[in-house]
Amino acid sequence: MNNKELQKIANEVRQGIVTAVHSAKSGHPGGSLSAADIMTYLYYEEMNVDPENPKKEDRDRFVLSKGHVAPALYSVLAHRGYFPVKDLETLRHVGSYLQGHPDMKGTLGVDMSSGSLGQGISVATGMALSAKMSGDSYRVYTLLGDGEIQEGQVWEAAMFAGHRKLDNLVVIVDNNGLQIDGDIKDVCSPYPIDKKFEAFNFHVINVDAHDFDSLSAAFKEARDTKGMPTAIIAKSVKGKGVSFMENRAEWHGSAPDDEKYKAAMEELKKAGEALCQK
Repeated sequence: MNNKELQKIANEVRQGIVTAVHSAKSGHPGGSLSAADIMTYLYYEEMNVDPENPKKEDRDRFVLSKGHVAPALYSVLAHRGYFPVKDLETLRHVGSYLQGHPDMKGTLGVDMSSGSLGQGISVATGMALSAKMSGDSYRVYTLLGDGEIQEGQVWEAAMFAGHRKLDNLVVIVDNNGLQIDGDIKDVCSPYPIDKKFEAFNFHVINVDAHDFDSLSAAFKEARDTKGMPTAIIAKSVKGKGVSFMENRAEWHGSAPDDEKYKAAMEELKKAGEALCQK
């Protein structure tokens, strides 16, 4: 799949995110939008997955460690064919299988329930170790928030993964620079993120989270890295794709009203139309 096709899909994923959060009247659009390109690349290019056989034993595993950006995961799963795109409108509704955080028991394509920050990377590390011990070929990917890595449990898992040389594990940090209380540098700075992972015996790659060539090269490099896990530090824009949400901490956990929803969707649809004309 070429970059233009991936950009079109990512744009559709972003429309699904905004629609879901608007329908729920709650949720986390900012970090979902910043992760949309990463999620698109993972599910359309990088990972060995099959919507027709979502539980196949050799599938690659994905753990959304920052579980509050479930709208991004749900939207990419829907567009990939795991369930109807229309169901995104049921996000957080009573009786819906698309709850505020991923539920592996109720949602096709979800490999691990998550939401308590810091726990996802620990589970992903356990999955990667299990594959090594069983001689299985699958790889494990986990997406963390840069605010989430302020949790101590993240570094316990990183220490273990580095010590056990889990080269089938890829940790991706969505480095959009903002968390619910503001700039991560002001709340509790995790910088330098790359040097910290290096100290825990990770191979580290810094990329532009919105450039598919950079993402492609990074994931290839991760596959080629042997004897140590990989951390991809993906520099991103909070709220990417919706101009009035970009780099604004207040959109971390706020849903757009009808007026803002209309404006966001018009902007995304125009961007999609522009991609079709290229």
